[in-house]
Order: sequence, then C-alpha cells, then structure tokens
Amino acid sequence: MTEAPDGDLTAHPLTLAIDIGGTGLKATVLDREGRMVVPRVSTPTPYPCPPERMVDALTMLVAPLPAADRVSIGFPGVVRDGLVRTAPHFGNAIWSHFPLQDRLGAALGKPARLLNDAEVQGLGVIGGQGVELVVTLGTGVGSAIFRAGKLAPHIELAHHPIHKDKTYNDYLGHAALEGIGAKRWNKRVRRMIGILDTLVLADVLYIGGGNSHHIKGDIPEHVRLVSNNAGLTGGLQLWTEAVDF
Repeated sequence: MTEAPDGDLTAHPLTLAIDIGGTGLKATVLDREGRMVVPRVSTPTPYPCPPERMVDALTMLVAPLPAADRVSIGFPGVVRDGLVRTAPHFGNAIWSHFPLQDRLGAALGKPARLLNDAEVQGLGVIGGQGVELVVTLGTGVGSAIFRAGKLAPHIELAHHPIHKDKTYNDYLGHAALEGIGAKRWNKRVRRMIGILDTLVLADVLYIGGGNSHHIKGDIPEHVRLVSNNAGLTGGLQLWTEAVDF
C-alpha cells in the first residue's frame, strides 16, 4: 500500500483505521477494499498518556478525516475482549482493563474493534497459508502468529529475554538502535531472525514497523520487509472472519 490514496469514498463500509504507537499516532480511512481514501494523518504520542488523554488525542487527530462507518484500533500492548491488559509504553497500572474499544467508539459515535498493533499489521500483510510470523520493530518489538490465515493467541514476545538480561524491547527497540547504531543493530536483527526460526519455524517471517527501513543487506529468503502502512490497512480485517471477537 502506497502513501498516495487510491480508494473510493463511495465504497462503503468505510473504516476509520487508527494505529497507536509508542512514538506516534496515525490514522486514515479505508474503503471496502482496504484502500486508503485520504492520506494518513499523524501526531506525536503525548506523554504522560493516561487513557483519557489518549482518547482525547485520537479524537482530535481523526476530526479532519471523512466520516466512516466503523473504527479499527491497533494498540501496543496485550488486548483481550476490547480491554487493554498491558500498556508498557504508557503505564501498565493506569491502563489495566481500560475499555479502549468501547470508550473510543463512544467518543467517535461508531462501532469499534481493538487489537494488538502487531496483529493488525499482520492482518494487512499475511498470505493466509501455512505458519506466518509478524514482527514489528518500532519503539518496542511487536509480534503476531497466524496459521492458515487465522490469528493465534497473543504471545508478548517483547518482554521475553533474548540475550542475557535484555528483553526483545531492550535488545531491538528504538532506544537500542539509537544507542548502538544501525550496523550493530542489524546484527541483532539477524540474531533475532535465527532465534525465531528455531522457536516458530514459520513459513514466512514478515518484518515491519517504523524501524524496519533500517534493515540493510541480505536477509533470508523467507523473510519479507513490509510497509509500515499495514498497521493501518490491516484494520479492515478486524471486521472479517480472520479475527474471532
């Protein structure tokens, strides 16, 4: 999916797609085929960011966009039954069990669905065959696993140890990239690929997120770099059979 919109505003239902990140908030409107009908809008994520401030920031962000019929939301944390269970970037305690799906839907006056952000991105890129693993490299590290196009139960890879006492977030997050530089960070990415191949043995490993463009050099044949826009365009699939709500 390119940045330039190629969608049809008359192709309902229209989906307001929101991608919540630790660094930035992004949104656009998708037509019934999942094409963007307007360029995405974005703003830095506010900090500190308790739930109500997030709802207010997103309401302001999407105000200029065309009216949509429904809302899809990707959130960087564990999500179950429309509730935020963890929010490592914003504060687990203040976000625990916050009903972001219902609260943002009410603020926007539309039905809404909420899912982990890496899982939303995965829905935008998977082919629907075999075992497919999605990893996003941004402020932190997101992950999602699919089998035959169906989403598996969420595994919070970001907080699992990968090297000594470092978690995936510590080892590969944005702070690590800035701290050690792109060359060493790329070596860590390749180490991660090897570990995940052993752990999951995925037929395809998709790598996206805002920092995936820093990946340079040869990568294994089964690894595919994907557009960060999939974190928005995957929002269409929250309203299909691919996700059991």
